[in-house]
Amino acid sequence: MTSSADSQESTTQDHNIPLSIAVLPLLILIVLLTMNVYIFGDDAISGSNQIVLVMCAAVCAGLALAYGIEWKAIEHGMVNSLRIATPAMLILLMVGALSGTWMVSGIIPTMIYYGLEMLSPQFFLVSSCVISALVAVFTGSSWTTSATIGIALMGIGGVLGVSPGMSAGAILSGAYFGDKMSPLSDTTNLAAGTTGTELFTHIRYMMITTIPSISITLILFVGIGLFSDTGSQAPDTTDIQLALNNALNISGWLLLAPLAILLMIIKKVPALPAIFMGALLGGVFAVLFQTKLVASLGEGEFALYSGLMHTAYTDVSIQTGHPVLDDLLTSGGMSGMLGTIWLIIAAMMFGGAMEGAGFLRRITEVLVARAHSAVGLVSATAGTCIVTNVTASDQYLAVVVPGRMFISAFKSRSLASQNLSRTLEDSGTVTSVLIPWNTCGAYHATVLGVATLSYAPFAFFCLISPLMTVLVSAFNYRLAKTTDV
Repeated sequence: MTSSADSQESTTQDHNIPLSIAVLPLLILIVLLTMNVYIFGDDAISGSNQIVLVMCAAVCAGLALAYGIEWKAIEHGMVNSLRIATPAMLILLMVGALSGTWMVSGIIPTMIYYGLEMLSPQFFLVSSCVISALVAVFTGSSWTTSATIGIALMGIGGVLGVSPGMSAGAILSGAYFGDKMSPLSDTTNLAAGTTGTELFTHIRYMMITTIPSISITLILFVGIGLFSDTGSQAPDTTDIQLALNNALNISGWLLLAPLAILLMIIKKVPALPAIFMGALLGGVFAVLFQTKLVASLGEGEFALYSGLMHTAYTDVSIQTGHPVLDDLLTSGGMSGMLGTIWLIIAAMMFGGAMEGAGFLRRITEVLVARAHSAVGLVSATAGTCIVTNVTASDQYLAVVVPGRMFISAFKSRSLASQNLSRTLEDSGTVTSVLIPWNTCGAYHATVLGVATLSYAPFAFFCLISPLMTVLVSAFNYRLAKTTDV
């Protein structure tokens, strides 16, 4: 019996789909999403973007059916995309629980409290970038970095008067640098494995583009801190620390929870169980350190129990009497992540329809055919990674699909596999966070509480990396050659 995947492959390859038809759903999507941002602003992710994604998936399916492509192939593409995105949605739910229990337990307020003693407004952005990079290197995960130290840094930045978009851009620049360069990172291993490159060869070769990209990024953040008025109107942090002490039991012992998460990730515990254990630790610490606060969030005879449940699954806020803190010390719990999960489901429907119908393959075939030089090939690969991130809405597909497509082309040009694996990371891994409906863009926007398009202009590392990989190839700088050709 023929598998559904084989059936999909043969079905989509048997049809000569015009390029104009293949790109039409993507063009409609871009136009409608642009309208949404103009009309709804940051509220676009509350529902209008989801509807547009579903509508464009329907447009894609209708066009595919008109060209004789079977519905089963389209359906398989959507179901497979949803399967790939399921771990991300489960992690989102756990992060919602973690953010709630860590807020009420005092873990995040304690990190803010001590962070205010160490970070100044002028050097906050560059410090946030470096701190996030270190955490991401050790954990191998930009998602875990964002959900732990990222939330705390956003709180510190808010207190210091730093723009939320700038803070998130600095955090994510560091997080994605660390994610790329860590041997523990799933995307780093995926890029190496997809192209048949030895892992540490891949990491060493990435330094050629990654070190200049992060250096420029750090210089830009230092310049913003020194030569702009960012943070110049910061409130008196002494008052804020006093308000935190009055509202919560601030203790260094609470920092054992993020330390435990860090150790679990270093020991290669997968992200989902590690974050789940972090949420449980947050609940235990909430009961031990903030007993009265937790009970005040509950009702009736079992107020402590119901209050603890509320911290994990619904909206909670800590009232300190300080307007800056009252805005920061809030969490939506697991229920606060449902809008993002809805967005991911809609995005996966669109991306799966594009993949199942063969439209994505048709677009990338044109890019491959026009690559006549090393820089053309690298540029085509980078462009395909970005197109895949926009259409398929998933970081992993943006690494795997172009990797499969271009591996033969790189070999035919006598270019070693690490050229391809580096390009996949420079363009596929880091640009996913810049796209609002991509799983990464939706995740980080929700976790950090900043719209994707608000932080994207300041995610310098993610913006520079694709340009750097093309620039290096344009100068033919250290392009590794195969030894067997």
